[in-house]
Amino acid sequence: MAVRYQVSFEIGQLVKETQSVLRGRMDEALRPLGLTMPQYVCLATLLEHPGATSSELARRGYVTRQTLSVLMKGLVERGLVVRSEHPGPRRELAVQLTEEAHALVGEAHGRVAGVATAMTAYLEPAQAEQLRDALVSCRDALLVGEVE
Repeated sequence: MAVRYQVSFEIGQLVKETQSVLRGRMDEALRPLGLTMPQYVCLATLLEHPGATSSELARRGYVTRQTLSVLMKGLVERGLVVRSEHPGPRRELAVQLTEEAHALVGEAHGRVAGVATAMTAYLEPAQAEQLRDALVSCRDALLVGEVE
């Protein structure tokens, strides 16, 4: 049991370290565009889900609604998003990308993809797929399992 714990703990540490380095590299790649990773995630989400509400954006971006509020204010001031004038079913205002944001997200996608590709550069394609599948299994186990 102790060996399994040690390996699991090391995996957890490696996942956290990898996430931290990945976030830093993505922030570096996005900096010339004047974007942070949370801003990019917000814009990319709006590209995939036009009209998403603030609650949806916060959930998908792994930020609090308060953090998203500050983030959105900056994106509105930059002219990258506009808020609907009419509240939706839950009294939230939907958000839309501007044309300028569409072009910016396209360039940001390429930069982020470059970082993701670099992250898996030492893996064979089959290894990358196995890693993805293993991480999905780990995530799902934590979502449905009980912590003792």
